[in-house]
Amino acid sequence: MKKSLETRMREGGYDGYAYAYPHKTAYRALVPPVSLKDAWQSEDKTSLFLYVHLPFCEMRCGFCNLFTTIQPGGDLVEQTLTAIKAQSRVLAEAINPERITQAAIGGGTPSFLSEAQLQSLFSDLSNTWPIEWQKIPTSFEASPGTLTPGKLALLRSLGVDRISLGVQSFLAEDLVALKRPQRREQVEQVCQWIKNAGFPVFNIDLIYGNEGQDAHRWQRSLDAAIEWLPEEIYIYPLYIGKLTNLDRSGRKPGEHRRELCRQARDFLLGAGYCQVSMRLFRRADVVRRTDYCCQDDGMLGLGPGARSYTRSLHYSTEYAVGQSGVKSIIKRFNSRNPAEFAMADYGVSLSVSEQKVRYVIKSLLRSEGISLAAYQGRFGVPLHADFPQLSDLFELELADEISGVVQLNAEGFIWSDTIGPWLYSDAVTSRMSAYEFA
Repeated sequence: MKKSLETRMREGGYDGYAYAYPHKTAYRALVPPVSLKDAWQSEDKTSLFLYVHLPFCEMRCGFCNLFTTIQPGGDLVEQTLTAIKAQSRVLAEAINPERITQAAIGGGTPSFLSEAQLQSLFSDLSNTWPIEWQKIPTSFEASPGTLTPGKLALLRSLGVDRISLGVQSFLAEDLVALKRPQRREQVEQVCQWIKNAGFPVFNIDLIYGNEGQDAHRWQRSLDAAIEWLPEEIYIYPLYIGKLTNLDRSGRKPGEHRRELCRQARDFLLGAGYCQVSMRLFRRADVVRRTDYCCQDDGMLGLGPGARSYTRSLHYSTEYAVGQSGVKSIIKRFNSRNPAEFAMADYGVSLSVSEQKVRYVIKSLLRSEGISLAAYQGRFGVPLHADFPQLSDLFELELADEISGVVQLNAEGFIWSDTIGPWLYSDAVTSRMSAYEFA
């Protein structure tokens, strides 16, 4: 029997980061494979998100369960870039996109690439997709150890308007606990380079809840972050996933993560930031507009590990966390022929009921909330008829309904990682539980 929200909260509530639905652990082989031309034929292609996944890093952090490999040797990076370019051309021809309205380069650590490799990648994307870099939001993930002033100048000239820097902590003792070798002097130098380069949005990622971190240490890291006046700050609770280095060493997250989350929220709100989600805080004077809506519009993923989705089909390469599994998937991706790139062979089909769950989760866990009118306009049924369990949010004083919009309140955001998994369907929960990590 599915646990109630109240029970989940009593048991601790950190069930999982609900940033996407369904999670890749719910994906399976698609038999038979699905033609991408057929999958995208009836989709609206006037507002698409282009995502490029570059699965390379200079080091593997203790908490990392991303699809990435460290210090790739030989020609692996060049082979992967060549394969991405081939996939890009096949995908564009099959889908016939009309307009890219948002883009992101993630990983891994995209800044691991050289300037020449970055220039070549952006040039190929420009020649393949209907994209105007200078007119759309484009985000680029980076780590302090792989950025240079030259790379930053290049990215800014190419149209990147947002740099997201994985700092995680400004304190040496927390970095040791997270198994992330990094010097504060290097981080601060890179922060200065980013500010000098003039990106409209500079984001800093921080993690809280590692062993030994108390409120004082967390505050010192928060203080150090806002000294740089970043337009955005993401705060992530520590999760220790299977096959990560922290998992292998037997570490556990701190039991006071929720208190640290409240501490950061109160501090950042007082420092002039607005809360967009449990994790994202944006400076009040910053406006970031996009025509893309993840509840309604499609995503095109390029590269091994990249997720793509239409309204009814989510697909990617296979998923792995362990290094041998990741490397074998990259190798298979690099050896694909054009016909294979034209098919989706791993993913999950979403019924209308699953599309409804995704819509609710993606809407509810952000500050905009769920518009009752928009939901009924999309699905033809009142929200509360499909999701009567949402009444629990009001009873537990986690949400309000204001002017026809269901929104989490300040305390509701704190419990986002409980609310999201609580809304997962039984079918998706079962598939995720049965997934065998590699």
